[in-house]
Amino acid sequence: MDKSIIEKYQPVIGLEIHAQLSTQSKIFASDSTEFGSMPNTNVSVITLAHPGTLPLLNKKVVEYAIKMGLASGCEINRVNFFDRKNYFYPDLPKGYQTTQDKAPICKGGEVVIRMKEGEKVIRLNRIHMEDDAGKNLHLAGETDTLVDYNRAGVPLIEIVTEPDIRSSEEAFQVVTEIRKLVRYLEVCDGNMEEGSMRCDANVSVMLKGATQYGKKVEIKNMNSIRNVQRAIDHEIERQIELIEKGEAIFSETRMFDATTGSTYGMRTKEELNDYRYFPEPDLQPLHISDTWLADIKATMPSLPNFLYKKFTEEFGLPQYDAQVLTDSKEIALYFEDLCKHTKNYKAASNWVMGPVKGYLNELTLHINDFPLSTQKLSELIALVESGKVSFAVASQKIFPEMINQKGGSAQQIAEKMNLIQESDTGALQPLIDEAIAKYPNKVAEYKAGKTNLLAMFMGEVMKLTKGKADPKITSELLKKTLDNLN
Repeated sequence: MDKSIIEKYQPVIGLEIHAQLSTQSKIFASDSTEFGSMPNTNVSVITLAHPGTLPLLNKKVVEYAIKMGLASGCEINRVNFFDRKNYFYPDLPKGYQTTQDKAPICKGGEVVIRMKEGEKVIRLNRIHMEDDAGKNLHLAGETDTLVDYNRAGVPLIEIVTEPDIRSSEEAFQVVTEIRKLVRYLEVCDGNMEEGSMRCDANVSVMLKGATQYGKKVEIKNMNSIRNVQRAIDHEIERQIELIEKGEAIFSETRMFDATTGSTYGMRTKEELNDYRYFPEPDLQPLHISDTWLADIKATMPSLPNFLYKKFTEEFGLPQYDAQVLTDSKEIALYFEDLCKHTKNYKAASNWVMGPVKGYLNELTLHINDFPLSTQKLSELIALVESGKVSFAVASQKIFPEMINQKGGSAQQIAEKMNLIQESDTGALQPLIDEAIAKYPNKVAEYKAGKTNLLAMFMGEVMKLTKGKADPKITSELLKKTLDNLN
């Protein structure tokens, strides 16, 4: 579609993000929540909704929901109710979902995203608790649909944004930030490929300058953050194309096909009254006391936005460095601890983003498995800072040896491997003189204005010192010697 046509319209997007909570048992039953178990092994009479069974709320689910609310700046609702949301699918054994309609545990709040234009605040409408459904299985060669109820009753929080998102890129960043938050809080692993975090997008378009939103369409079945962006891009173009043709847009639920990059109709969008919400009679109101809330607040970790500001404002790092370092909670905390042992924050950032992450990626390791303590790594940073070794020597020779030995200081290893740079001008001068005397013709060319020959002489000195000459001191001394020659 022509770009000029697309630019006439303003997309309006809201997201509904479901995060499976990392509890060991389900929200209303003691069944295991372990992923990957054999079908229908993590079930009980409560999960299967046998007559006479009653739910019992998992306290840890409430704590995790509150943590997410606090991290998002929400108002925590002190008196909570659960509701029944009625609909009938084979993977919903009760015939209804237990959720929160009128009294969500978290109200309001926001997510801050960083775009090229700067920071943007995306408002949250609510965060509420509910139970998950089972899973329909369509096996190759089978005509019947099979149902696995292991997932039924697994606890969820649903994070609902306001329709503040104006592009697929912004939606990408919102999902990225929310995944980062749930991982920092350790309430969900954020793995979209396994379905432990899922995103539905409500998309509409309107002419720029219009005040009334268009008909919204809900998109489901996006199993990666990149696919969220792809699905929204396709849906925006599809809706614009229909409007340009004078055709109507139906409020419906559509699925995303990652293979074709397109969406297709699934069902007409239900209205809220189709669900026949009513209060859950088998669960008492949930009261959150001041003491309980204070105890939860006391367990809150440092959050990515706080660390980002600390790294940029207090440590003076570029925004790019801070963004990369805060992508992972464990990397961010390792870096923060490293900065307790060195004041050269930029060098520390370079080491963590470079050699450290490179080593972890190469061996597919987690930072918790990294063998060097922050104290040991700071010694290596100090060694480079002192000019005793170059960064190249430190990263390519000393760093691997420190990892292999799992002991010994950077200084000891550098001395043992005879890697300490020669910075004594008295010792360097005879070698510089030797390198210059070896190429009288090149000296004449240098004196005639071919100053780029300095690099050739530098290389010769490095050969004579077996790479141990301090580059900065050597370069200055070499240039001074050549310039003073008659």
